[in-house]
Amino acid sequence: MKKAMKVLQFSLLAAFAAGAANAQDTKPLRIGVMTDMTGQFSHEAGQGAVNAVKMAVQDFGGKVLGRPIEVVVNDHLNKPDIAATKAREWFDTQNVRMISNLINSGVALSVIGVAKEKNAIAIVNGSGSSRITGDACTPNSIHYAYDTWALAHGTGNEIVKQGGDSWYFLTADYAFGHSLEADTIGAVKGKGGKVLGTIRHPVNTSDYSSFLLQAQSSKAKVIALAGSGTGFINSVKSAYEFGVTKSGKQTLAGLLVWITDVDAMGLEIAQGLTLTSGFYWDRDEETRKWSKRFFEMTKRMPTMGDAGDYSSTLHYLKAVQAAGTDDTAAVMAKMKSTPINDMFAKNGKIREDGRMVHDMYVYQVKKPSESKYPWDYYKQKAVIPADKAFRPLNEGNCPLVKG
Repeated sequence: MKKAMKVLQFSLLAAFAAGAANAQDTKPLRIGVMTDMTGQFSHEAGQGAVNAVKMAVQDFGGKVLGRPIEVVVNDHLNKPDIAATKAREWFDTQNVRMISNLINSGVALSVIGVAKEKNAIAIVNGSGSSRITGDACTPNSIHYAYDTWALAHGTGNEIVKQGGDSWYFLTADYAFGHSLEADTIGAVKGKGGKVLGTIRHPVNTSDYSSFLLQAQSSKAKVIALAGSGTGFINSVKSAYEFGVTKSGKQTLAGLLVWITDVDAMGLEIAQGLTLTSGFYWDRDEETRKWSKRFFEMTKRMPTMGDAGDYSSTLHYLKAVQAAGTDDTAAVMAKMKSTPINDMFAKNGKIREDGRMVHDMYVYQVKKPSESKYPWDYYKQKAVIPADKAFRPLNEGNCPLVKG
């Protein structure tokens, strides 16, 4: 009798546990888009990042493992502490299993730390600091669309090859700017170029006159703009007004140029800028088809961050489906073992340091006379194959990399 009672009790406990598990499984799987919705980086991320993630959810079918997929959004206001607090809240109480975009490198570095602490996933598409897969790498984070090492070596190598062998840096004074400056200096010196000076400016500065005067007086052949967002746009506009490039003696290097920056400046001002990007909407028929869908929702063409948000979200959802669970370790393992083939990347692969490696592209901004239709802004100068586009695995000081 006692044995029968024990069997019955065990059966009831098992049934209760299974019921609880099934109840848990019916909860929505939430993806958080943490981005700049209102500030200086909103024009290259913001609503575009949100729309890209929603497109991926829609294309996946809206459900995974029988659970509805929901997208929640937060404006981090470019403040790492606000971002970290919201990430903890999402992970602890909102059933958010993955956070995407994370434009602003200070924000990204903060949130990937929280993801590790809470055993959740963070996929970085908006930010570029190469520390994300370097000394700050985690088993819970992926750096997807681009990074400062790839931008620096793509643009730096191309400009030095064209004769731009002396550089002066105007650098935005925050994590991304510092990383971009350091990586570009390494690339320039590695090709035999010289760095004649650097100066750092506040992220939100609106007056670049004194910085540009110092850059001009350096007589460097290349004035490198290590920044992003409206700050970058304003610095290029100021350089145009100062006549920096009209003399033909100095060239501007945009170390991170979003297609939305070019659109905001116009080709008259932006023409001639050399840049490196992981995505261009007009690259081939597949990119054009997807980008036109994105344009219908957003009323602008996608940045490489937008394209990365779509691709990485779809890759994440496929991994959840294939793993049969949203368990972080299982999903990360599946994401790293599965090649990425879509409109963003061909044969892309996520390395053990979290870096997604894929081809990168060097472009030059067209002259107004060369542009044939709206958003026809770039001409391709070079393709950098995946195995050359990103920092070698053994050079990043990522503690996850063995040997």
